[in-house]
Amino acid sequence: MAILGVDDFKARLKGGGARANLFKVTLNFPAVAGAGSDVTEKASFLCKTAQLPQSSVGSFDVNFRGRILKMPSERTFDPWTVTILNDTDFAIRDAMERWSNAIAGHAFNTGTLDPAAYQTDLVVEHLDSDGVSSEGKVIKRVDIRGAFPATISPIELSYDTTGEIETFDVEFAYQYWESNTTS
Repeated sequence: MAILGVDDFKARLKGGGARANLFKVTLNFPAVAGAGSDVTEKASFLCKTAQLPQSSVGSFDVNFRGRILKMPSERTFDPWTVTILNDTDFAIRDAMERWSNAIAGHAFNTGTLDPAAYQTDLVVEHLDSDGVSSEGKVIKRVDIRGAFPATISPIELSYDTTGEIETFDVEFAYQYWESNTTS
């Protein structure tokens, strides 16, 4: 195998490499969240962190003549988490709390039984810094299907915290995700 130099490496690193800070998340709130399109748009700007989601294919062992054969099992999807910057109107936080409360209310632990009412599709788009638009070109899109908030983290309040904007995490449970690489 040939030893590659820096120029060979650069030639193989398409687009200078994908940048982890170039992304857009679209949180499509269902009607039970009581959020309008303005909150969806605001969440796209104030979503500080996200991930391209993970999935795993389990395996099981089959014994055959003294050997162990690995066989694939079911695919599972780990929860997907975003971190949201909180502003003083609490619009995104309040929408998340209403959404969660519609699923299982605080007072009586009852809620809507229709998954179509509380599950929605979320989108995470990885952007390229190609200069085509102010947001960049979408180089990978992941649609997270049938999602709902499973955990809304606390917002830590402290006299010791200065010069920071509050954040909170939302962990979503979902059915599955679909990936589309666009370039």
